[in-house]
Amino acid sequence: MARTPTAKPARPAFHCTECGWTTSKWVGRCGECQAWGTVSEVGGARSSGRTTAGPVTQPARPMTEISIDATRATSSGVGELDRVLGGGVVQGAALLLAGEPGVGKSTLLLEVAAQWARLGRRTLYVSGEESAAQVRLRADRTGAVEENLYLAAETDLGAVLGHVDQVEPSLLVVDSVQTISSSEVEGVPGGVTQVREVSAALTQVAKRRGIATLLVGHVTKDGAIAGPRVLEHLVDVVLSFEGDRHSRLRVVRAVKNRYGPVDEIGCFDLSEEGIVEVSDPTGLFVSRHAEPVPGTCVTVTLEGRRPLLAEIQALVAPSSTPSPRRAASGLDSTRVAMVIAVLARRCGVGIAQADVYTATVGGARLGEPAADLATAVAIASAAREVAVPSDVVALGEVGLAGEVRRVAGVQHRLREAARLGFKRALVPSDHGAAPAPADVDGIQVVPVADLASALRALGLQARTGASSPSDDADAFTLRAAR
Repeated sequence: MARTPTAKPARPAFHCTECGWTTSKWVGRCGECQAWGTVSEVGGARSSGRTTAGPVTQPARPMTEISIDATRATSSGVGELDRVLGGGVVQGAALLLAGEPGVGKSTLLLEVAAQWARLGRRTLYVSGEESAAQVRLRADRTGAVEENLYLAAETDLGAVLGHVDQVEPSLLVVDSVQTISSSEVEGVPGGVTQVREVSAALTQVAKRRGIATLLVGHVTKDGAIAGPRVLEHLVDVVLSFEGDRHSRLRVVRAVKNRYGPVDEIGCFDLSEEGIVEVSDPTGLFVSRHAEPVPGTCVTVTLEGRRPLLAEIQALVAPSSTPSPRRAASGLDSTRVAMVIAVLARRCGVGIAQADVYTATVGGARLGEPAADLATAVAIASAAREVAVPSDVVALGEVGLAGEVRRVAGVQHRLREAARLGFKRALVPSDHGAAPAPADVDGIQVVPVADLASALRALGLQARTGASSPSDDADAFTLRAAR
């Protein structure tokens, strides 16, 4: 008599709470995102049986017959946000705005909701952290009270979907996704299971009904978006809301965008009266000095497609400890340490046994290599106690051999510097030798082949023999201009 095969018991499954990676046994480190201590058991794993073909939702069509009208962007009424999104909000898109507590996420989205409703479009603002009266109080203070703006204070996913059915909005704001929970799944609000279920349900509703959905997300103490990594994969756009709580400047940065550019930024001014967009934020990152001060240099950085002038300041002081201190604020500490080593080794600047402090003005964060040359000039200026002319900008990447490498968008950067009144610019040379200076868009360009020649052009007395003799002519105008 043949033995009837019995079904094998389901083996326990484990998954990573950060990226959703699954495995049949527990491991201490995720095999996908390499995070430690994030793998936990979730129950029995489903056996991989044979899957048969089923009915399709929509038949496949040739690409030429598919309309792109549904992906047209609609202005949100906030110009800086439209800039980051690539033109505006796309109907049916799910956007995630993440930031630290108190940075102004709710204030920004309330302003977006009010601007959207001001154009006669229905907007639903769901708050899971505040009551409707608290949201109304903030709206009175910021001038965001509109008739087409509906408020609801809910923490249950079913109730939120019920409000969507009743109001039928064209814009849905949920503040925040970690406070909403579903009774259909287990887990506490903000947990991995709940966040995955809530975000998936809201994204599905947004796609099916063509509702633009803005979700607020919390961040961890490390600055990462809280919850499973699948949350970032589900949404179409991920925006990071940054800012120092001691400063009024706030920056919205696109981390992921399926409809527009990535790493574009928008600038806002947060005050008691609300949040106001700043269309020209360059002056916020450059301080004004009555006289040139040693240890300062201005560079031009590219944030997405936007050129921004930023001032780098440096202070060199005698060290009282055997290990000199290196402190960087707003700059990559690793690149600053590399620039210090190049200055000491290639240019003879005596800072090896000195404390070096570097910082940016106005809370700017410079991460691109184009700020290397300005950082080096500021440190050398502080060490030599020689001020850099106030009408000079410097941009270029510094290599370990002391060479100044080319960077992207030089012409775009120079046009912005010229617009703000700068007269001279130190830029990388194209072929390793410094040609004769030329005027580009009203600004005098001084190509430099290496860091030593850049310091000599500014009169910072680089070590003899550290640069090529062909760069002697570059010191011409910059020293004479002081």
